[in-house]
Order: sequence, then structure tokens, then C-alpha cells
Amino acid sequence: MFNRLTPRLATATLLASTMLTGAAWAETTVKAVMHSGLRVLDPIITTAHISRNHAYMIYDVLIAQDSAFQPQPQMADWTISDDMLTYTFTLREGLVFHDGAPVTAADAVASLQRWAQKDAGGQVIMDRTESLEATDDSTITWTLSEPFVPMLDVLSKQSALPPFIMPARVAATSADEAVTDYTGSGPFRFVEAEFQPGLTVVYEKFDDYVPRDEPADWMAGGKVVNVDRVEWVSMPDIQTAVNALSGGEIDYIEQLQVDLLPLLEGDPDIIVETREPTGMQTMTRMNFLHPPFDNQLIRQAAIKAIQQEPVLAAMIGNPDYYRICGAVLGCGTPLESEAGAETLVAGGGADEARALLEEAGYDGTPVVLMAPTDLVALATQPVVVSQMLREAGFTVELQPMDWQTLVTRRASQAAPADGGWNIFITNWMVPEISNPISNPMLNGRGDDAWFGWPTDDRIEELKAAFINAADAEAQVAVAEQVQTHALENGLLIPLGQYSLPQARRTTITEMINSPVPVFWNLQKAE
Repeated sequence: MFNRLTPRLATATLLASTMLTGAAWAETTVKAVMHSGLRVLDPIITTAHISRNHAYMIYDVLIAQDSAFQPQPQMADWTISDDMLTYTFTLREGLVFHDGAPVTAADAVASLQRWAQKDAGGQVIMDRTESLEATDDSTITWTLSEPFVPMLDVLSKQSALPPFIMPARVAATSADEAVTDYTGSGPFRFVEAEFQPGLTVVYEKFDDYVPRDEPADWMAGGKVVNVDRVEWVSMPDIQTAVNALSGGEIDYIEQLQVDLLPLLEGDPDIIVETREPTGMQTMTRMNFLHPPFDNQLIRQAAIKAIQQEPVLAAMIGNPDYYRICGAVLGCGTPLESEAGAETLVAGGGADEARALLEEAGYDGTPVVLMAPTDLVALATQPVVVSQMLREAGFTVELQPMDWQTLVTRRASQAAPADGGWNIFITNWMVPEISNPISNPMLNGRGDDAWFGWPTDDRIEELKAAFINAADAEAQVAVAEQVQTHALENGLLIPLGQYSLPQARRTTITEMINSPVPVFWNLQKAE
């Protein structure tokens, strides 16, 4: 016997089907032009911001910092023993991976162990770790051999490198190899089938994600997703992106050239704003492994050759959006110091640079400077820096490439003639570099250091002294020594601070005012 629908029931069924079809058709999609195309999907093997941004879409973290730089529970709450040696993290209920498997303490432990192999702060924590284990399915017990006061600050940092939690099977991948399984437990799911490296990235809302109850605050709080789909589309020509935003083809541009602001500021459908409250630092990194920068005198000559003002003027143009700053740990931070940066800030170091090159016996070895061509925030610095180096007596070979090629190539330790490099320029959020423990530039562990691979026992001693400092005043004194030593040894060349405006259509509301662009909590009106 079969069931035949009555006319009324048949009509209701047809109406419901039509409503469902209409709902699917009305799927809410946000289209964004990010600062770079995405190619590297593993956020542990690179500090590239676009890879970090991708990771925040699909992964979550145990604890996160709010806008007051205070650690807050995210995936886990914690307790600390009275002797400051044992940290116990308890996973909150309802955490599941995108494949439906529950998130366990074993997943967290494996992820933390892999992360700590690459992160500067993680390496220091592991130096003081007696054990890190999952004591049951929801409990992580981390026991130290000696107190490490900035423990929670390092674990909750929002960038470079955040300790994202992956399934244990994925975290078992060598820290020197990229993961190929992109299962996370974050608020969005990565749509791998639609991924076009460097061109298009697609994310869909993860319906089984359970946000925290607290309001969103920077990377902490409830990650409530109000849209169905987010698409990152690559538009290397920023003018094309501006036209697409004005025409309603896209919803958001992460980084906008200051000289293009007049094209958008009179448009009632566009909001232009600065969403990086702490700003960015642009900087130069030299390769310690190969000539000529394996010589400290030549590294010092490069520092003397460079002046910030021309770099920032070419990069930003409008001084309202940049700040001359010679502080390795950033200006406007509690540990700010500009000791040793006099010529960077005021100029006048070219003659001294020439003298240092002569003293070092520089023989004209070419300096291979990698220059990204598709990144607004990095397009001009290599050109200006290369010219200043040439004027001081360096032979410079400027090699143009897209940013993702640079991100891949900078990981190579090969000689410059064999596909390696001597120097490149990058940008960091000031919070990323404001603490000597987590600043990637201040890692002197050779092959385990950040790209450039300096072996620098002194910077490691200073970081240990910072950890053991009795109070804030003592930390400031150590930070002053860090500043001086970093410039003496050429660990980096600060090029100044800046903020680039963003632009969005007025249909996009409730965006979190965070240094990291995130797509939870925002809403899109049709």
C-alpha cells in the first residue's frame, strides 16, 4: 500500500521545497580582496600574515588575547599551581573537528609540540619544560622545570606564530614539512575543492562550531558566524580592486594605498577606516649564512646606509599614516628604545657605511634582494632600499617576484646564485614584535631561527635575562640591551611604522576592530 498526498499536503510540500530552494539561492557570501594571494596553507611553517589569516578561519587556539593584551580562555580554561610550574588546561565541551571527530587533549599536545619547534617563544618554553601530556581526553598538563612568567602571553599571542590546534594525525607531520590535511575545528571550513592557489580561497560556515558566550574582543570571545560563505579573491592591481569595490563586485579590501583614498572617500556606499590600532613595522632581514652578510661589519654597513624617511615617504606618502621609529620592539610600546638607531632615524650614515665596507674588504659580491611585485605594503621598500645600498657602495641585484614565491624562497638556505637570497623586506604588526621572547627576529638559534638563521648566543642570554627580570623596571633595562645588540649584530633593520587603511561597503557591518582581519561576527545586509 502506498501513501498518496492529499492536494493540500502536496501544495504544502511544494511550497516548502520552493522555500528551501530560495534559501539556498539567497546564501550570504562575503567577497574580500586580501593583501596577498594564499599559497602556503600551513601556519606553522611560515609567519606570512595571509597564512595566519587563513589559519584563524579554520583553526582555533587554546587561549587568546583580548584588546587589552590579556590572555582569555578560548578552547580551554586553565589553572596554575602555586609554584608557577604546572599549567593545567581543560578543554571546553562541544569542540569538534570539521570531520566530526571530537577535539581531545592529545590533539592539543601534538599541535603544541609541533608549534614549539618553529616558534621563538615556544622554543624558549620547551627549554624549561619537564613534561607536556594529555592526562585525560580533556586535560592538558604542562609542567615546567622553572617558572616562566610570560607563559600565557606567549601561548595567547595573536600572531607569529599562534599555536593553532590541529588533529593529532595532522600535527604528527614534521615541522619542516607542510601539512596536507586541512581539518580544523574553527568557525569556518576550508573548501579545498574550490581552492586556486594565489587566486581564490573559499570558506563555508562550520555549523557544528560552538562559540564562546563572551562578546568577541580581538581574537578572544565568541566567534559567531553570521554569513554562509567567504571568498578571498586575488586582484594584484589595487586600482582594479577599488573599481570592483565601488561597483559592488566585492565587499572588502584589506589594504588600500593612501594615494587612492580620494577615489573612495566621497562614495556614500564605501567606508574607509584604519583597523590596525597598534600599527605595523616594516623591516629588512639579512641572510647570515652567505656572503656578504655573513660578515657583521657588512651588516652594520647596510644599517648605516639606510634611512627611514625616504622608505616611508615612498611607501605611504602621507605622513599622517607613518611614523619614523628606530625601535626594534616598536614605538608606543612599554619596551620602546631607539638606542643605536640614530642614522636610521635621522640619516647621515652613508659615509660611515662606505668606511665599514672598506674595513670589511667588501669585494662587490652581489646582494640578491627579493622584491615582491603584487603586495601594496611591500612594493616600494625594496626599490628605495636597493638604491640607498648602491649609493653606499653595495652591488645590488633586485629580483622581482610575487609575494608567495618570496615566502617560499625565503625558506631556502641555498646560496643566492643557486636560488637563495641575501635580503628581503617584510612587515609585522607591532604586537608581534613588542616582546623580545616572541619577536621572531630576535632568535639566535641558527638553523632553528627565523629565516636568515643567525647564530647569536648573546641574544639568547638577553632573552633569558628578560624572563628572569625581577620587575617591569628590570625588563625595560634588559630591553634596552636587546635594542642595542640587535642593531650591532644586524638581526634586523627597522624601517619605521605605518598604518594602511581598509575599505568596505556599507553593507558589511559589525567588523571586529582587530589587527588580524577576521570574518566572524560581521554581518552583510542584502
